[in-house]
Amino acid sequence: MPIEASAPAVSSASAADDAWFFPGFQVRRVQTAPQVWIHALVGGEGPPLLVLHGHPQTHVIWHRVTGELARHFRVVLCDLRGYGDSSKPEGGADHAAYSRRTMAADMLQVMRALGHDRFAVLAHDRGARVAHRLAADHAQAVSRMTLLDIAPTLAMYRKTDEAYARAYWHWFFLIQPAPLPERLIQADPGAYVRDLMRSRNGSLEAFDPRALDAYARSLAQPGAAHGLCEDYRAAASIDLEHDAADRARGARLGLPLQILWGEHGVVQRCFRPLDEWREVASDVRGGTLPCGHYVPEEAPRELLDAALPFLLGEG
Repeated sequence: MPIEASAPAVSSASAADDAWFFPGFQVRRVQTAPQVWIHALVGGEGPPLLVLHGHPQTHVIWHRVTGELARHFRVVLCDLRGYGDSSKPEGGADHAAYSRRTMAADMLQVMRALGHDRFAVLAHDRGARVAHRLAADHAQAVSRMTLLDIAPTLAMYRKTDEAYARAYWHWFFLIQPAPLPERLIQADPGAYVRDLMRSRNGSLEAFDPRALDAYARSLAQPGAAHGLCEDYRAAASIDLEHDAADRARGARLGLPLQILWGEHGVVQRCFRPLDEWREVASDVRGGTLPCGHYVPEEAPRELLDAALPFLLGEG
């Protein structure tokens, strides 16, 4: 697939954000399917590291840790399809265009287009779910990975209780049939971003105002609300089928897997993350960090201290 040839242009505001938050990084646009381009930033020297964001953020969530990561790795920051400056295709009746399998294939093609057949992964939230599928479907490509503040999707749905449903209300709002959630989000994308992040963190003090503005601008783009909702609709349907099939045939991840999560977050309150991941992976380690859900922005130093030795193969 081509890199940048005939790629849709990014907005001047997005270009300014990339220059501000990620000095020295170069923009790459990789076509992964007809009409689908993935926005990526590349910087640093060393072994390749794919870095993926969560909801409702973009690659900007990593702005407090990429400088240090780039001292050790060739860092590839990507916007998932449906988010940021990546393409936002229609989801389709079965939501397959936003399945973790499809989104993982996007990331594999990006890394191969950049010359990386095997790489480590650092991923948060929705990106961590994509990373899980990437390692499950393409074990030869992923050497090791650190996943932030999630339990496996199938476990989280099967073990939903009142406390979890109240805290993760957006999971059940976003999967409602189109166009209801899209219309409500499109009415005020900035309010959606800030209200959701405030509800999960208690305040917005931990976040750079410029990053919040970048998330709001991204969600205001045409098709962004639909892409975001399709991500969650796929997770509640076709992704569960894929995950259940893996469980039924006894498939397990064999790579070294580190799980880190916020000690003040919902995952800590409602699940036993290491136990859940040991149901689907053979080599699991990790623990809590002193933060809530948005680990790279709330606890960047602690994240680096925990993740860097593991990703470098030293722990």
